[in-house]
Parts: sequence; structure tokens; C-alpha cells
Amino acid sequence: MLIPMADVPRWYAERKPKDTIAITHGKDTLTWEQLERNANRRARAFAAKGVEPGDFVAIGLPNGNTFFETSFAVWKCGATPTSLSWRLPRGEAAAVLEILRPALVVGGEADWNAANRLPADFVPEGFSDEPISNPVARYWKAMTSGGSTGRPKVILDHGPAVTDTAADQLLGITRDVSLLNPGPLYHNAPFILSHAGLFAGGHLTGMVKFDAEEALRLIETNGVQWVNFVPTMMHRIWALPDEVRNRYDVSSLKIVFHMAAPMPPWLKEKWIEWLGPERIWELYGGTERQGACVINGVEWMAHKGSVGKIGDTARLRIIGEDGNDVSPGETGEIYFLPNDGAGSTYHYLGAEPKRRADGWESLGDIGRLDADGYLYLGDRLADMILRGGANIYPAEVEAAVSAHPGVRSCVVVGLPDPEFGQRVHAIIELNETANAQAVADDMGEFLADRLSRYKHPESFEIVSVGLRDDSGKVRRTLLRDERAAWLKENRAFRIMPSRVTAKAG
Repeated sequence: MLIPMADVPRWYAERKPKDTIAITHGKDTLTWEQLERNANRRARAFAAKGVEPGDFVAIGLPNGNTFFETSFAVWKCGATPTSLSWRLPRGEAAAVLEILRPALVVGGEADWNAANRLPADFVPEGFSDEPISNPVARYWKAMTSGGSTGRPKVILDHGPAVTDTAADQLLGITRDVSLLNPGPLYHNAPFILSHAGLFAGGHLTGMVKFDAEEALRLIETNGVQWVNFVPTMMHRIWALPDEVRNRYDVSSLKIVFHMAAPMPPWLKEKWIEWLGPERIWELYGGTERQGACVINGVEWMAHKGSVGKIGDTARLRIIGEDGNDVSPGETGEIYFLPNDGAGSTYHYLGAEPKRRADGWESLGDIGRLDADGYLYLGDRLADMILRGGANIYPAEVEAAVSAHPGVRSCVVVGLPDPEFGQRVHAIIELNETANAQAVADDMGEFLADRLSRYKHPESFEIVSVGLRDDSGKVRRTLLRDERAAWLKENRAFRIMPSRVTAKAG
């Protein structure tokens, strides 16, 4: 039955035993009835703060039960939620809020200077917990992303805030599923998949912060059937001592998905050996939903390195530099087109899509198709760095680093990292009077109020030659490939006559 997302807590509260747990974070639990009543109180509190149907509400809360009381409250207002990291530096927050113009910000840092805000510890006292009715939000979510220019953008999902309680949810999330969410809810996949588990009437076990052994303990304790990891998490679980990893019974798992970053083939093979190929699944696609590829471990063993075939909701093409489709086995840029046409699944606030005149769109990746239609990814066309599943745009980091008084110019590249996939490396040209080590030592504190911590460079390289030509352009790919080659050969950067290396402080 198709119902508003706002009504999901009440729907299951009326149909499940009174003490049925909907959400668990550590020792904190919420029954379906508690989720319904608490969300109703919050919705009325938000309305009292001026939230109306059709508005946006920014949520800056850490993982926890309150987050879900808040998201359902936003839908009960007929509004659209946008999830932000609660620790976002004020500069980044201001840029997003300027684009979004939310009616209310819930949580976040006090220095975000939001026009209308409720603190993270707000308690909606004095408001009724009775059912509340409002129009269904036109957009069920509006997630944020950096752009290729380093400027943020907001991706409005064109799906309305409704769900079908009679059908299984996406990616094998079945009715009454036991689902583990190990990821931060300000990322698109954890936000979608956690709520999908609740839409299915399941039990959501959330992690406040990822810990490899704790994830295994929770899978055993709560009989978890479905989980989505990023490869960094899977690397950390595999890095546990054998006796620790094998201490826990994970036989309840039916599906282990991974997405958001490339998976090292050797690591995927280890997980397939451990859990069996039928349980390991991978998705490749974007928040925009122009198209997605999915593959399970059985298929992957026959097409090693592939990210799967295009799904039923869209089409896929590989287009060469001449603008024409390439043959199977040849490399080109990956383009998607939804079956319902260009722009049917989303639109941006603060950016324009990379869309051809015929409507086909690119995520900025290159790849190839084999004779069976399986997609294999190559290098990314864009300069984006993928660190542990998080997108980092060099232009944003370069702008922040270049603001340091000792820096003349900066180029940021992503280098291979065995745990995170890539790490952030800054190549810096200093002002004449600056001291290299002093700049590197000071950079962490200097960037603290400008960039989220995961975007900070993890190593610095000081060069004595100009990084950009007179037009301001830079040969970023060459710079990255040179350093990646040095790293592979020496496991460290060689100290060249024109270079000095410094670790980040």
C-alpha cells in the first residue's frame, strides 16, 4: 500500500506488537509508537518555528535515534530534509545554506549563523503527540555534494515522500528486515538505506561511529540480515586478527553491499571466500539516480573487476572522444539516460548537470563494456578524490590551503592508499620568506575552521617551480601520476633536488 513516509511510524505502530523496537543506537531504543509520538511532537515544534509544506529543513545531527525522530518530523511537516554533517565548518555550512535557504536548521554548530535554528539537544516540550496531517513533500530528500569547481550543490530527488509498505524496498531490503547502518547519515547511501529498512518495517541498528569489531558484534547480537559498507570499512574488518573476526557468528547476513568507492579486487575476493559469493553485492551509480549498475559476487567471479550491468530503469552508453559510441572493450566516458528522460530523477540547486544535447548525462567517469554488457571502471575524468567513500574536490582544498599566508600556489591530488582508497596530497609553492616545515606544521590548525577534517591534506610537498602556467591551468593528471609512480616504487616520496616533503601535522 502506498502511504506517505510521514505515516510510516504510525502504520507499523498500529500493526506490530506494542513493544516492537524500530531503531537501536547503543543502549538507546525506540519502539514504533515512541518514534511516531516523538516525531509528532517535533513536527509541531518545527511548525511553530515557521516550517511549512514545501520548505527545506537542514538536519545537522550525529547518528542516533533523534536523527530519525527529526527526519520523520520533517516529512510530517510536508517539508524536505537535507542532512549535513553536524561538524561542518562554518564556511562550508554557510555555502550550503546560502543555496538551500532552509526554513529551519536542526542541530549543527552554533557558528553556522543559521537564520532559524534549533539546537541539537532541543526537547519538544509542551507539544501534542497526536497524529498530524500535511501535504506530501514533493521531494523526499535533498542531499548535498561538492561540485567539480569545489562549490557545493544540492541534489533534489524527484521522488515524492511516499513509500509502498506492501513491496520490498530497494537492493534486496525485504519486509521486516534486520538492517545495520555503519555509515554517517549525512551521506546519501546511509540516509537512503537506513530509512528504507524502516519503510519495510524492519529493525534498524545504527552505529554512532564505525568500529570494525563492534560491527561484527552487532551483526551477531541483532541477527543482522542486510548491511552496506564502504570498502574502507571492509578493509578494517578484514584487518582484524583472524581469531577476532571469526569469534562472531555472522551467518544471519544475507546481503552485504558495498558502494561509494572502488573496491580493491583482492579485498573483494577475501570477502567472497569468507561469506560466499551470493552474499556480496556492489552498486555503481550517483545520488542523481540517472542510472545504476549492480553485480553480485557470483557474477563478479565470472567478470572480475566489473561493477555490473545497467539496471532496468535506465540505459548506458560509452562515448569516445569523437562523440560516438565505442565498441565493446574500448574505453570512453560513461553516460546514463533514465527511461523517463533527462532530468526525470533529480535537479540541482547551485549547479548545472553535465548533460549532452540529446539528454545523456555523465558522472565524470570513464570505463568500458565487455561483450556481455558488464561495465568496468577506469580512471575518473573529474579530479575528485575518493577517500573512504567520501568525495573530496581538489578545488575546494586548494582554495583553503592557498589562503595560508605562506602559500603562493597549491595543487591537490589523490594518491593511492591501502585503507582509504585514496589520500589527499598537497603540492605547494611557498612564498619566498615562508618556512616549509612551519607551514606544514601550522596547516592543520589553519584549516580547522575552513575544511572538514577528512578533507585536510595528509601530506605536503614543497616545490620550487611554478605549478600553474600564466593562464592558471595545471597538468594535474601528470602531477598525480608522477607521484603515484614514486609511491609505488619507493613506498615514500623521493626527496628530489627541487622538492622537500613534509608530513601533515
